Amino acid sequence: MRLCLSGMHILLIEDDVLAAEYLTKGLGECGHVVDHAADGNVGLNLALNGHYDVIVVDRMLPGRDGLTIIRMLRADRNQTPALVLSALGEVDDRVEGLRAGGDDYLVKPYAFSELLARLEALARRNQPAAQQQRLQIADLVIDRQNQTVKRAGRLIRLQPREFRLLEYLMRNAGRLVTRTMLLEHVWDFNFDPQTNVIDVQISRLRGKIDTGFSVPLLHTVRGAGYLLSESP
Repeated sequence: MRLCLSGMHILLIEDDVLAAEYLTKGLGECGHVVDHAADGNVGLNLALNGHYDVIVVDRMLPGRDGLTIIRMLRADRNQTPALVLSALGEVDDRVEGLRAGGDDYLVKPYAFSELLARLEALARRNQPAAQQQRLQIADLVIDRQNQTVKRAGRLIRLQPREFRLLEYLMRNAGRLVTRTMLLEHVWDFNFDPQTNVIDVQISRLRGKIDTGFSVPLLHTVRGAGYLLSESP
C-alpha cells in the first residue's frame, strides 16, 4: 500500500525518456501533477515562470546541466525546493550539488518510495506551518489541527471518513479526482470493491458543505470523477 502526500505540482527535468515516464506515471498515481522537460534550457524556463512545490532535476542534461539550473534559480531568488538526481554519488559530488543550492541529492539507481518520501519532506519543509494546518477554498475552511470544518463561519460537523474525504478533495482543489484516487488515498484500497461507497459518501459530504449555500463547491464530473471548485 502506497501512502502519498497528495496535490504537489512537480517540475521534472530529466532527459532519459524511460526514467521520465516512470516517474511521471508513479507520481501521477499518487495524485501529483508533473510537468516534464527533457532539456535543461526548457526546464529552466519552466522553473523561472511556473509555480511548483518541488523540482526534480537530473544533473547531466542537454542544453544546461542541473547544477547550473539550480544556481540560476537561486540567483533569481527562486527558492523552490530542488532534488538533484545523479549517477555521480561520491561525497564530493553530493557536496557540490548541495552547495549549488540543491535541497537534497539522490543517487541513481534509487527506489521510487525513497524519492517520493524525500519530495514530500521537501514540500512540507517549504510550506508554512499555518498553511499545513489550514486548507481553504472560497468560504470553506478546514482546520486540521482542531479537526474542524467551517463554511461562511458556520461550523459543519463531519464524520472522520467525511473529514478525510474533504481534506483530500481540498488538497486537490481545482483538479479532477478519480474514483481510483479516492479509493487509494481515502479508503486505502488498491482495488475497486465495486460498491457505491464513494457515491454515498460524496452525496453525504455534498449535503453538508453545499446545502444552504448559494455557490456549490463539490461537483460530479460524469464518468470521470469529482471536482472541488468554485466553478462547475
